[in-house]
Amino acid sequence: MSTEIPTREQLVRRISELRPSLRDKAGWAEENRRLHDDTIDALADAGVFKLRTPKRYGGFEADTATLLDVAAEMGRADGSTAWTAAVYWIPTWMASQFPDEVQDEVFSTPDVRVCGTLSPTAMATPADGGVVINGKWGFISGAHHAHWQEVIAVLVGGEGEPYPIMALVPMSDLLIVDDWHTSGLKGTGSVSTVAKEVFVPQERIMPLPAMLQGQYSSVRNADAPIYRAPLLPVASASSVGSVLGMGNAAKEFFLKRLPNRKITYTAYESQREAPLTHLQVASASLKLDAAEFHGKRLTSLVDTKSVDGTSWKLEERAQARADMGAVCALVKEAVDIFSTASGGSSIYTDVLMQRIQRDVQAVNLHALMHPDTNTELYGRVLCGLEPNTLYF
Repeated sequence: MSTEIPTREQLVRRISELRPSLRDKAGWAEENRRLHDDTIDALADAGVFKLRTPKRYGGFEADTATLLDVAAEMGRADGSTAWTAAVYWIPTWMASQFPDEVQDEVFSTPDVRVCGTLSPTAMATPADGGVVINGKWGFISGAHHAHWQEVIAVLVGGEGEPYPIMALVPMSDLLIVDDWHTSGLKGTGSVSTVAKEVFVPQERIMPLPAMLQGQYSSVRNADAPIYRAPLLPVASASSVGSVLGMGNAAKEFFLKRLPNRKITYTAYESQREAPLTHLQVASASLKLDAAEFHGKRLTSLVDTKSVDGTSWKLEERAQARADMGAVCALVKEAVDIFSTASGGSSIYTDVLMQRIQRDVQAVNLHALMHPDTNTELYGRVLCGLEPNTLYF
């Protein structure tokens, strides 16, 4: 593949060409609870894993508007594929904030995949030259195909009060617990991982509060626009495209079936002739339009402020999370309408609509994506109160 950085349109076109094969492998992914190796290879060939990698390592340093469009195109094919790719983008971006010598190690692997979490469910203790970590992390999407994991642990036993740290750990140092038995996003392979007496050198450690407040350690990335924004707005903007894609997939699938479906026990030989259907399709479509508005407002905010380098207002940071929550809520409402209008035949497991509905439901239950949590945070800030979380 050419070393020239592809345009957004070229990247979307590559994924569009992959849609049949991605959808074909989605059933295997559901059954085996992880993405197919062929899917990972296809995404790598398309450049998906280079989008948030620094240019000096062959990456594209793509803005979040590009992430939205690429993820939306993947989501039209398969929700689990889009979700996993989007999850890789976030810790890859985080790895780009570590000291430059650490990046040299991480990005020495072509198409490196970094998984991770923001939950501090492990403990770390000081050791000569670093820390020793013990603990377990859940919901680690893409762990089976990752090379590194970004982990969070609470450092205890040193000077001062305990505090959370972020560390980069090779997957070879961790144990994978195959516990991903779920109703939605089955193909993401979001298993648990375990650290048992894992030593992490000091250079691969950053204080989590510093990362959340934009106090990064990289010198060579300091002037690159995509690495200037705060973590949570970046994570929010990286996530919404996959959800929009799922919503668009539901609409496309519904309209494709529509002409040949009658409404049983009524006089309608074609569902598309019923006024009820017109209301359902229009209502759901307007919700998808509104979701797209929030997604694009979010990516525009992140990308604009990244380029001009202006500081983030508290309200803007809260709005970023609120926009992400709005995308999730509106897409779920739209998919629920399409699903309700799809009839009894849609409950069969080989019908795409039920998988989309389950995947969208799973996204809406995610702690960071949850619409209610994000809306409450935004309202709290609008009312003049301080955020009651570090994650904004």
